[in-house]
Amino acid sequence: MSALTLRVAVTAFTPLAAQIGQDIGYSTAIVGIFGMIPTAMFAVAGLLTPIMTRRFGLELTALLAMLMTGVGSAVRAFVPDTWELLVFSALALTGMGIGNVVIPPLVKRYFSDRLALLSAVYIVMVQLGTVIPALVAVPVAEAHGWRISLGLWALLAFAAALPWLGVLRVRRQAAVADTTELPADAAESTGKAWKSPLAWGMALMFGTTSLITYSLFAWMPTIFGDAGASAAFGGSMVGIFALIGLVAALSAPIVVGRIANPFPIVIGCAAFFFIGFAGLLFAPMSAPLLWVIAVGLGPSTFPMALTLINLRTRTSAGSAALSGFTQGVGYTVACLGPLLFGALHSMTGGWLAPFGFLVVAVFVLLVGAWQACKPRMLEDTWN
Repeated sequence: MSALTLRVAVTAFTPLAAQIGQDIGYSTAIVGIFGMIPTAMFAVAGLLTPIMTRRFGLELTALLAMLMTGVGSAVRAFVPDTWELLVFSALALTGMGIGNVVIPPLVKRYFSDRLALLSAVYIVMVQLGTVIPALVAVPVAEAHGWRISLGLWALLAFAAALPWLGVLRVRRQAAVADTTELPADAAESTGKAWKSPLAWGMALMFGTTSLITYSLFAWMPTIFGDAGASAAFGGSMVGIFALIGLVAALSAPIVVGRIANPFPIVIGCAAFFFIGFAGLLFAPMSAPLLWVIAVGLGPSTFPMALTLINLRTRTSAGSAALSGFTQGVGYTVACLGPLLFGALHSMTGGWLAPFGFLVVAVFVLLVGAWQACKPRMLEDTWN
């Protein structure tokens, strides 16, 4: 249930961005800023979450993350101004970012004997939470208004908070006392991760995948709109883009768990990216479904990276350190994506330069994955 909430605030907004802008008064350029907020807040969460888990324990931190997501999602649906929309979107996305970081160590703590299976389960839930809002955002907005369409997802976050209340009732003292998911000195561990080529490879692999993904989430409706498609069509393409990720979410964790070095799979993902970029750039409406399927298969490196966080660490302490470092640094890198993609489009008036930027990002992804996929453990490399 928690994993279901980890993307809804992003894909519920993107198909409605133009309509909301017309209503409350912001320009198309602001779309790039809204596209940057998720990765910026996820980066902040990567740095903030280890401090929170040390103080409150994993379970209470997960509860707080759900409540932040719910409050931010609910309030932003009723604000009158752009800056308030930005602030409460940031609150919701920070909660989602904390959830991103805290779930892998929770899986490691409770399901250490079934890491691949449970990783697949929560990644599938993340993908469903990405797909469904994008598919229904425009129809619900047309029927009931964009504020209802945007705000209804707060109910999901509040519902996801309820089971954590039950867990904490049983484990209130143990949750804080149990430090198996964290090192004795979180700052020292983060410093050690900073020294590891494996950790930097993970951060680049994760960060550039997120950079590309969030650039496409933010701008895909505009790309198809420029090609003559309707807002509903653009929203449906965003939904299909996310839906394709389910294929990877179901298969990548299992495959990665059985292959010593999954780098050849990353090369295949890069090829899908290049095919999809070329189609969206040169002939977006000739075979839109084909191009969206191709760029949707490219981010299979995302569930691969999440699975490798646990497979490339020997201990729960290492998992927490690698999760925080990978997502903190990775999402900082990803912040550049939607903003630079939009800026390049504004500067050139076309899509060639923005897609050239994404091609460079794919090559950086390959460099990072070369390090991340090597069969070795973080604890052996962080000194």
